[in-house]
Amino acid sequence: DTHSSWLTTRKSNGNDSKKFKGDIRSPCAPSRVIHVRKLPNDINEAEVISLGLPFGKVTNLLMLKGKNQAFLEMNTEEAAQTMVTYYSSVTPVIRNHPIFMQYSNHKELKTDNSPNQVRAQAALQAVNAVQTGSMTLGAVDPSGLTGPSPVLRVIVENLFYPVTLDVLHQIFSKFGTVLKVITFTKNNQFQALLQFVDGLTAQHAKLALDGQNIYNGCCTLRISFSKLTSLNVKYNNDKSRDYTRPDLPTGDSQPTIEHHALAAAFATPGIISASPYAGAHAFPPAFAIQQAAGLTIPGVPGTFASLAIPGAAAAAAAASRLGFPVFPGTHCVMLVSNLNPEVSSSQSLTDLESVYGDVLRVKIMFNKKENALIQMSDGTQAQLAMSHLNGQKLYGRPLRITLSKHTTVQMPREGHEDQGLTKDYSSSPLHRFKKPGSKNYSNIFPPSSTLHLSNIPPLVVEDDLKMLFASNGALVKNFKFFQKDRKMALIQMGSVEEAIESLIQFHNHDLGENHHLRVSFSKSII
Repeated sequence: DTHSSWLTTRKSNGNDSKKFKGDIRSPCAPSRVIHVRKLPNDINEAEVISLGLPFGKVTNLLMLKGKNQAFLEMNTEEAAQTMVTYYSSVTPVIRNHPIFMQYSNHKELKTDNSPNQVRAQAALQAVNAVQTGSMTLGAVDPSGLTGPSPVLRVIVENLFYPVTLDVLHQIFSKFGTVLKVITFTKNNQFQALLQFVDGLTAQHAKLALDGQNIYNGCCTLRISFSKLTSLNVKYNNDKSRDYTRPDLPTGDSQPTIEHHALAAAFATPGIISASPYAGAHAFPPAFAIQQAAGLTIPGVPGTFASLAIPGAAAAAAAASRLGFPVFPGTHCVMLVSNLNPEVSSSQSLTDLESVYGDVLRVKIMFNKKENALIQMSDGTQAQLAMSHLNGQKLYGRPLRITLSKHTTVQMPREGHEDQGLTKDYSSSPLHRFKKPGSKNYSNIFPPSSTLHLSNIPPLVVEDDLKMLFASNGALVKNFKFFQKDRKMALIQMGSVEEAIESLIQFHNHDLGENHHLRVSFSKSII
């Protein structure tokens, strides 16, 4: 009683539901043959084959397109068992359709020479050719199998809010089964390598996600095909994950990735770090990105609803949910270079950087006063400040900002005078973000020529403020009080550089009546 004779009977009698159901007993004993159900209508052979590729060689295929089902035969029972175990915990997705699988009670497939089976055999041969390297990547064969790498390289630009391995897995899993993920930081950019089951799925994800924002207005995905065709993951932790191998340890140190091609491509030893999560199998809980992200993919149903979480409130919410900042504490310190030493001071740097986070300490270098170290209260704030201010002009010079290798800014030892170049602001009453959930989180914007003024006392009028901001030689182009609340106003300076210098000079300026002016950058124009 082979599948070919069963298939012939099924076609001839037209009433085969009982026969068909009889083929699948649930649960079935382990078998090399796996029954796949609820496939999309336009599925092709290559996509079904790709489900089995990560687990071993696929030796045969029987497509039942009329039933949206298929039978997949693996080369060993062990490979089939690994596949079924994996997909029992991670639902496979093809073309945004969840599909289901279980063992068949057949121990092997015997197929005939029908056109459908000829096509299936051609697809199998094509896959084998790709696996053995006899087919050039990028070629297209009659089965519909394309040859781009199943591994995507992802760079996250404008990284204002936390993006973790679990966030990426949730996003990319909407397009197919993600097998492995490796995350790392290179050239101050958060990057990742993701391996799908096949190149088709990777191509689909790339087309849909390249250029999209994870959160509203930031965390932009830049996606390309990797030169690698497979990732070798040794540890399951917060930096790397092999979803097909839940037995992998978390790692006790910071090992290098062994895959020689990866090491050659990135030359970045130690990018997989030890996991903060206890236990070798204790994956962190999946991040409920639907609740915190603003990713909307046109034309792709079932992707994430866009929620207008304003400004850095999303950063605070996301970091709270995830339990750790975008970077660990070792990335709270920034190195700021190309300063103008004639006019730059610890206080001016603090006033500027404090727009994006709470500054704890500032140290201007004794022997090279063009450079300074600035310690923020956490890594997310350091990343915000670096992303917004790198390249902006301050006193005629473009700032150069990178993350420092230092974990803290050390105060000078007792008895060692550093000419007042190191300042501690940890107890400053001017910190904008010391209150959890502060509304200041929703008013973080890039430097612009328009400044937002608040805490204006009733007796201060438009001319007073225009004269104040012109007193340092800057051009005031426009001014506007808020209609409903004259405690706030917008003032437009002649340039972004003039606005930056005005913010430094007049933030916390005493306007009388116990009112100190609050100045920040505005997203609005007058």
